[in-house]
Amino acid sequence: MGRTDEQLAFMRAAGLLVAGALATVADAVADGMTTGALDSLAESYIRDNGGVPSFPGVPGYRHTLCTSVNEEIVHGIPGSRVLRDGDLLSVDCGAIVSGWHGDAAISVFVGGDDAARPEDLRLSRVTEESLWAGIAAMRVGGRLYAVGEAIEESIVAAGKADGRDYGIVEDYVGHAIGQEMHLDPQIPNYAVRGKGPILASGFTGALEPMVTLGDARNRVLDDGWTVVTLDGSRAAHWEHTVVVRDAGLCVLTAVDGGAARLAELGAPFAPVTG
Repeated sequence: MGRTDEQLAFMRAAGLLVAGALATVADAVADGMTTGALDSLAESYIRDNGGVPSFPGVPGYRHTLCTSVNEEIVHGIPGSRVLRDGDLLSVDCGAIVSGWHGDAAISVFVGGDDAARPEDLRLSRVTEESLWAGIAAMRVGGRLYAVGEAIEESIVAAGKADGRDYGIVEDYVGHAIGQEMHLDPQIPNYAVRGKGPILASGFTGALEPMVTLGDARNRVLDDGWTVVTLDGSRAAHWEHTVVVRDAGLCVLTAVDGGAARLAELGAPFAPVTG
């Protein structure tokens, strides 16, 4: 269902809260800090700026963030885990403004990029680049499943250039988003058969590729949430909430609306003000 300008303004406001919370977390990440402390920072940022965290609305979950470290792919639970220099930390965050959601994820390195293993740094960049390839594939009247095709093509091309077979996680996918965080249709982060739904003006979706350095097979830990790679290889996760309209795209969870990256990719930008 397409969103009205008023609804998109609320989603843009929620998206900017998510972007701000993630930036706050990224700035605070340091050796010796716990994932629980980062969760508290994100919650305070969202609430202090007039929003409500999305994730406590998921049955059985009570945190503002998902914090997934190293071999953890997604849904890591914040708590007492102490971060160390060189750790690859994927942070997923959602916020609500006036009943409308924003959802995004980033991958960062404890101690900064200089502390990262080269292969981990490349993994994160490959994952983020694939996200933007998927975003740039969105257009009114286009196929939803073209998004996953573009994401997979980007990852496969990067793997060929790097002499590596990156693992593309297929068990967890993107989704439409609006007054609920997870809505149908699902948005695969990989190529699938069929055309899928046709994108209508005002469609809002969260794209979120997850990529591993090794095998993409995974399992859920006994906590019932944290997803880890079976082979212990590290994983990265990047996500943005996007609206597609006749005039172009706006990345609702990017500070600049995605203007700079979309221009690099030759995709039209149509701002939404929140």
